[in-house]
Amino acid sequence: MAEQNCLVTNDWICGEYLRSRSQELTDATLQHIGITLASVAIGLAVSLPLALLARRWRFLSGPILGVTTVLYSVPSLAMFSLLLPFFGLSVSLVVTGLVLYSLTVLVRNILAGLQAVPEEARDAARGMGYGPLRLLWEVELPLALPALLAGVRITTVSTVALTTVGAIVDYGGLGTLILDGLDTTFKAQVLTASVLCVLLAVVADLLLLGLQRWLTPWTRVHRIRTSRAARKAAVAKVAEPA
Repeated sequence: MAEQNCLVTNDWICGEYLRSRSQELTDATLQHIGITLASVAIGLAVSLPLALLARRWRFLSGPILGVTTVLYSVPSLAMFSLLLPFFGLSVSLVVTGLVLYSLTVLVRNILAGLQAVPEEARDAARGMGYGPLRLLWEVELPLALPALLAGVRITTVSTVALTTVGAIVDYGGLGTLILDGLDTTFKAQVLTASVLCVLLAVVADLLLLGLQRWLTPWTRVHRIRTSRAARKAAVAKVAEPA
């Protein structure tokens, strides 16, 4: 009986809220996931050409990185207000804002990954007759994957958090429930939506970490060899006569 009255008593933890509002929670979670996936995917599609331009023409590197940094420094409410005349109160407004925020991390990480590709690997590929496009897709991008996917992980987690700001235009996924709960002091709704948002970020990060390890098995081999070499050096150091 006490559990059934938790909605009346406005408890923070309420099983009845989970049962009675399960569809609402599911819809908000799916919207949250959809906005996050769309924002990260579009951000990645925009960031790759920008990183390639910055790598190809060095004089563009400073302006590109500078502009993306400035965009990231704009407060979210101001960003959405600036975009409002172009997109209106729509999900496109939220996605566009999140894409602009994602550029800072993604462009920097992709550029760093491409610049870290050994020149010997490029020369070997060119010697085998690889053209610029084939060199990029079959040599440079695979070797840049660790840095690229690290940027995707950071961007995804931050986007999960920033999506909640979309609640101001009613397209914030779980953020909409959080904002509504705060306005009505509905404790169970605020806590449940907040916990789900955190869980989304954690699950997304773990999934992307697993994808990164699966796509870049050579990094694990390198870490194992480095660890073994370090242990051997430590043992040899201890075994040295005083």
